Amino acid sequence: MARMINPDVDLKRWREDLARRGRTQVEDYLQPEAAAALHECLARDVPWTLAYRDGPESRVLDHAPWSALDEAGRRAFYERCYAHAQSDYAFAYESYMMVRAYKEKRDPGLLLHRVLEFFNTPDYIAFARALTGHTGIRRANAQATRYRAGQFLKQHDDYEAEEGRQFAYVLNLTKEWQADWGGLLQFIDGNGRVVDTLMPRYNTLSIFRVPFAHCVTLVAPWARGSRYAITGWMLT
Repeated sequence: MARMINPDVDLKRWREDLARRGRTQVEDYLQPEAAAALHECLARDVPWTLAYRDGPESRVLDHAPWSALDEAGRRAFYERCYAHAQSDYAFAYESYMMVRAYKEKRDPGLLLHRVLEFFNTPDYIAFARALTGHTGIRRANAQATRYRAGQFLKQHDDYEAEEGRQFAYVLNLTKEWQADWGGLLQFIDGNGRVVDTLMPRYNTLSIFRVPFAHCVTLVAPWARGSRYAITGWMLT
């Protein structure tokens, strides 16, 4: 992981775009070998849980019971989230909480632990400050996510007064995704209009200033494959 970031990333280009629009998508973010290794980790090694909200509180269904459910059981979870989404914030997607797992020393040997360590090295924090122009960034948190058919994340703005969130990021690790499969990161203005849409293009870093209203659109039933990413916030 020590040589994870592509040395050819044009920091000036992406920093200026981020400063101008409050969001950007950095192309060819990782070195090819690092992107491939992370994709394989997410596709094969992660014990996914279900993160969902079907009421006033966000909840998680652990890996074993989630994996044991048949299609009807999984659909029942989604349907409850859909019903709640008609009137309130809701989501349903698969997650691996990297910080929590690291602190609890779970899944030794999982590559994601080395990624979290790298995201909090002095070199990476310096890179994050150079990219964002924010010299107060001190650390980054992370979770791995997998969106499959029927999963979604409803509109929200990531604001959190106490955690010190400055920028949200999505490190996209999905190969051969198509726009009509859903799973799109959409940005929404104060009038409820979509002002930008970012595809989960392989080996890109989507980054945006917090708060900024956004959502991940429902993944279509005909989507082939899964939408993989590592996502989190750069924090002060």
